[in-house]
Amino acid sequence: MEKNELYPIFLKVHQLNVLIVGGGNVGLEKLSFMLKSSPNAQVSVVATWFIDDIKRLAASHPDVTLIEKAYQTNDLVNKNLVIAATDDLEVNKQIYHESKERNILVNVADTPEYCDFYLGGIVTKGNVKVAISTNGKSPTTAKRLRQFFEEVIPDDIDQLVKNLNEYRKTLKGDFEEKVEKMNEVTEGLIK
Repeated sequence: MEKNELYPIFLKVHQLNVLIVGGGNVGLEKLSFMLKSSPNAQVSVVATWFIDDIKRLAASHPDVTLIEKAYQTNDLVNKNLVIAATDDLEVNKQIYHESKERNILVNVADTPEYCDFYLGGIVTKGNVKVAISTNGKSPTTAKRLRQFFEEVIPDDIDQLVKNLNEYRKTLKGDFEEKVEKMNEVTEGLIK
């Protein structure tokens, strides 16, 4: 049986420099997804043209910069994360290889073999964020699971998280004692 060996992390993209290459529908999807999760993400979008929806989205997010030109290697300078979303596979491969040479994490849209990471389904309710991955095999399944979790996770979960955080601050003892106490208090969440 194949195993998903991805290591899930949550990146503070508002503290990173992100590059998206592509100004069409796929670029819009990637930019929208990022800004939905992190509205203050620092993103440069490079493309020879932009659909109107990208222009509108960028206009409402001051940390998004649109650069109307063809991709060049120097676009990677000072970037921490790159998403290639053009309709030209050769350009996307070039972006992938040039990013790898510079140790920059890169995702080539819809091309799992050219990805260091995948953009899975995300559910956000206040401070609670759940990420869903299908190891790049089925974005539709991730979407359906996201819809399921959006329905079953209560809207007031954020208040519970805040209350538990305050309670945690009052606990005395060593790390193991604190973990044991928090486990006792949160045991009812899964019943």
